[in-house]
Amino acid sequence: MRVRRPPERPLDPLPTLKLKLSVVILAAVAVTVVGTWALIHLGLWPSVSGATAGSIALGVVWFLARGMTTPLREMADAAGTMARGDFSRRITVTSRDEIGALAEAFNHMASELAETDRVRRDLVANVSHELRTPITALQAQLENIVDGVEPPDPEKLRTMLAQVERLGRLVQQLLDLSRLESGTLPLDRREFDVAPMLELAVRETRLHAGDVRLRVEVDPPDLCLDADAERLHQVIANLVENAVRHSPPGDEVVVRAYPFDRAVRFEVADHGPGIPEADAVRVFERFYRADSARSSDHGGAGLGLAIAQWIVDLHGGEIHSERGDPDGCRMVFDIPDTRTDHHAGRTLACP
Repeated sequence: MRVRRPPERPLDPLPTLKLKLSVVILAAVAVTVVGTWALIHLGLWPSVSGATAGSIALGVVWFLARGMTTPLREMADAAGTMARGDFSRRITVTSRDEIGALAEAFNHMASELAETDRVRRDLVANVSHELRTPITALQAQLENIVDGVEPPDPEKLRTMLAQVERLGRLVQQLLDLSRLESGTLPLDRREFDVAPMLELAVRETRLHAGDVRLRVEVDPPDLCLDADAERLHQVIANLVENAVRHSPPGDEVVVRAYPFDRAVRFEVADHGPGIPEADAVRVFERFYRADSARSSDHGGAGLGLAIAQWIVDLHGGEIHSERGDPDGCRMVFDIPDTRTDHHAGRTLACP
């Protein structure tokens, strides 16, 4: 980021551009009148006195107005630089008037564009990497089968199917994320029992959980929520899948749901390595992996938590990670429930 050192600007302390212009005009008139009068009294011709006083007034105006339009010229130069793809330029803000506010807005826009450009570049690079890996594996296996190097036995076909399924999941996650970000994925809010939804999500994950145990706890058992059950199922499935992936063999992942502060709180707790404090926020970024050493072959594409955050945000809730007790990680999110009994301070059960 390049920021130019500001010059001295006499009128910067004034809060508005209108007040600055008024001071400049008043100073020009005062210098012209006083200068003409003084020079006439010194014996100069009136015409000479007026011309001389006018020149002095112009100098005073230039001195006072110096820097008033400098941010505008900087913005014009920076806009041309940004059009060429360089978003590092920033405007020096020294005044509190409308031009200063415009310069601050310009700097904020430049920062947002720089971040958007970074995300775009990362997205292209990450998607290319995630797609290339399974495609390369499929191509190699298919070439071996076509060339007769290897027979098309069931084991190789299952491996190829797994790669195709991985490609399908990645494409579906990208589509979901695109729809969530563009707001074209409306929520279908309905009352539903929380326990069956959690049991279904856990039951689907058990198919590839290995020897990791999964347990569901809902208190009260008839807990009900007014939300989009399908989308929350997607959140729970992503969180449980992550927890299973990072859990030691033979360990247990617990999924909980209970009323909390006029909302329903969901928790997915495991006893894995946990999330470092420095990565607690970044884990919700697209394609970010807290464990950079973990290859994408043994982990997800880094989109599950980003999708989970978008869905929770659409419900007006919050999601975050916490340290497990005594170890591991606990992913927690709250979904406000419009059915909450505000007088009793509790969440109502389904009718």
